[in-house]
Amino acid sequence: MHEDTHIGGGHSQFPHTRWSAIIASGSVNPSERQRGFEILVAAYWKPVYKYIRIKWRKPNEDAKDLTQAFFAKAIEKDFFKGFDPGRARFRTYLRSCLDGFIANEEKAAHRIKRGGQQKILSLDFANADKELNLAEIPDPNKLDDFFDHEWMRHLFSLCVQQLQAHCQNSGKTIHFEIFERYDLNEDGEDKMTYNKLAADFHLPVTQVTNYLAFARREFRRLLLEKLRELTATEDEFQNEARALFGIEL
Repeated sequence: MHEDTHIGGGHSQFPHTRWSAIIASGSVNPSERQRGFEILVAAYWKPVYKYIRIKWRKPNEDAKDLTQAFFAKAIEKDFFKGFDPGRARFRTYLRSCLDGFIANEEKAAHRIKRGGQQKILSLDFANADKELNLAEIPDPNKLDDFFDHEWMRHLFSLCVQQLQAHCQNSGKTIHFEIFERYDLNEDGEDKMTYNKLAADFHLPVTQVTNYLAFARREFRRLLLEKLRELTATEDEFQNEARALFGIEL
């Protein structure tokens, strides 16, 4: 993400608790409970899978089964009910649950039977493997940081996908394309300028500026909404926003 893409905004009040997937996952209402778990799985499956591959040195097929089994067990045993936002971030708590789950599997010398576990979601493991193949192997002493980094990366990716869909559905495809080429361009502003974008899209520079501002604003909104879904309290939300993006809301 380009350094001048700011994440923030005037969101001083935490939304209704039904917005929190963590709270919803412990609901007595089956539909709310399922909704909460689906949101949590969608947000965490990829960092969980990569973490299992790297820390526990599992081949991809075993890591796939363990990823599915972890979330299936989390639903069955209500792993996340014991989460206390006053003691740790949810992602830290989830990683602790994951380590405990894998350790128990290792201790029991029990290999999960491939294909025999409940499939929580259709997960794109092939894409996760491609990303792993391109990534640097993390220092064994920094695997907690690796998990956090992968979670943040996946969170951003989910919101980019949401923004793309939103722009397409609202007839603002060019807005997203400008945002993608300028803010998601790994080469940075040195190779992409407002003037070049204006020339490529046959737009005045002022319109490029307005389109980019719109896309950034919507991306920020989607990102903060997603972050609110993945936190249980206002304090946790504020701490995560500050830790991840260096902002005070």
